[in-house]
Amino acid sequence: MVQQIDKRPSVIRSLDWVTICLYIVLLAFGWISVCGASYTYGDTEILSLGTRSGMQVVWIGTSICLGFVILMLDDRFYDTFSYIIYAVLLLLLFATIFNPHSIKGSRSWLVLGPLRLQPAEFAKFATALALAKFMSTYGYSIHKLRDAIITFAIILVPMMFIVLQRETGSALVYLSFMLMFYREGMPGSVLFTGVAAVVYFVVGIRYEDVMLWSTPTSLGKFVVLLLVQLFSAGMVYVYCNNKKGALSMAGYCLAITLLFMLFSEFVIPFDIVWVQLVVTAVAIGWLLWQGLGSRIREYYFIFLFAIGSMAFFYSADYVLNNVLEPHQRVRINVLLGLDEDLAGAGYNVHQSEIAIGSGGLEGKGFLNGTQTKLKFVPEQDTDFIFCTVGEEEGFLGSAGVLLLFLALILRLIYLAERQPFRFGRVYGYSVVSVFLFHVFINVGMVLGLTPVIGIPLPFFSYGGSSLWGFTFLLFIFLRIDAGRKAVRS
Repeated sequence: MVQQIDKRPSVIRSLDWVTICLYIVLLAFGWISVCGASYTYGDTEILSLGTRSGMQVVWIGTSICLGFVILMLDDRFYDTFSYIIYAVLLLLLFATIFNPHSIKGSRSWLVLGPLRLQPAEFAKFATALALAKFMSTYGYSIHKLRDAIITFAIILVPMMFIVLQRETGSALVYLSFMLMFYREGMPGSVLFTGVAAVVYFVVGIRYEDVMLWSTPTSLGKFVVLLLVQLFSAGMVYVYCNNKKGALSMAGYCLAITLLFMLFSEFVIPFDIVWVQLVVTAVAIGWLLWQGLGSRIREYYFIFLFAIGSMAFFYSADYVLNNVLEPHQRVRINVLLGLDEDLAGAGYNVHQSEIAIGSGGLEGKGFLNGTQTKLKFVPEQDTDFIFCTVGEEEGFLGSAGVLLLFLALILRLIYLAERQPFRFGRVYGYSVVSVFLFHVFINVGMVLGLTPVIGIPLPFFSYGGSSLWGFTFLLFIFLRIDAGRKAVRS
């Protein structure tokens, strides 16, 4: 009986109060932003449950209560029931696919009377728990094919269900777990491959119709093929320790490309891309030959990287024009500067940029924003709420909010690194990855730097599902971290 009485104070003393204080401050700033975004001139009922600012108080209060309940549970509960929690959320995600209620074209909501919940927000912490459980099993290694397949399947299954709900933006959040994989030993080449794919897509699509000088050569295709050659040569230099071979490969590719580029410019104009395709094919063949001759497996990986790069680039245009939905295609074209469409797909971002720019250095003051009060910015209290911060609080307020998020992320990294077991570390870095992805994409979306994919800003965007989901995600980690002292003692 005495042990049970002493157990709760030990949990309270073991909590990381720095993170909890950051959580409370972010909630407070988030509520102020929701007030500013939802307020209309002459409104005196800010705390009324009929207003969004009033309802947000309810969501904040219930979130704090949920956080308290999470902290009162034994930290071993989350380890023991990880797979069960994951399975339950998968069932909810699957059931939501057949939901007859469609909200803004999405079937990702469960409507229970006046309450609307989005299971995709809760599936993030469930997926993080399942990953932590599986990756902490004895003998696990991300380099084993079987373990790697199961690990990626844990992520891909909820992603697939969420895509079937027509909620592509929420599904993309699950790609953020790749950052955690990198911390847990995933080769840096995998992360580099992802970055290279983004570069290929952006450069290739953005400059596909731009001609190189006066030649009939697509600048986008020319640059991407040259990057494939140089990236492959660089990987030979780094991973195969073949400096001479890498320099020779890069030198021949650049020399041949330059020679035919000058020939096309000053002698007979022709499409240099055909020459680059031949050069790339020869380089790929050389990689295969080197692998067979030296039996160094890294050559095979670089060979696959080059083949995959070519396949990805030439399929990207088809996917953009034939697979993506029309509104998604327009958003990407607007982001890349191919279309302006200020009255359509680019309207949200354009109005958001105006709101943030009008805030200046110090902002217009609480409830004094004109763009937000006149409702020029759609979704200004949910996905585009950061524009309210920029307009009312200015550059200083926006920078302050970003610094708070930075402090939270750095603190979570510190907590993850001090975990005595892999379960806590993996879950901690999963939390870091999700928060970092949300903040980076949401703020970049509002500033016109990233695609508009419709994901909330943690603790700021209006709504119970996102706020509860982030609270679950954070407080489970705080409870796991609090339990580490009991393990050490």
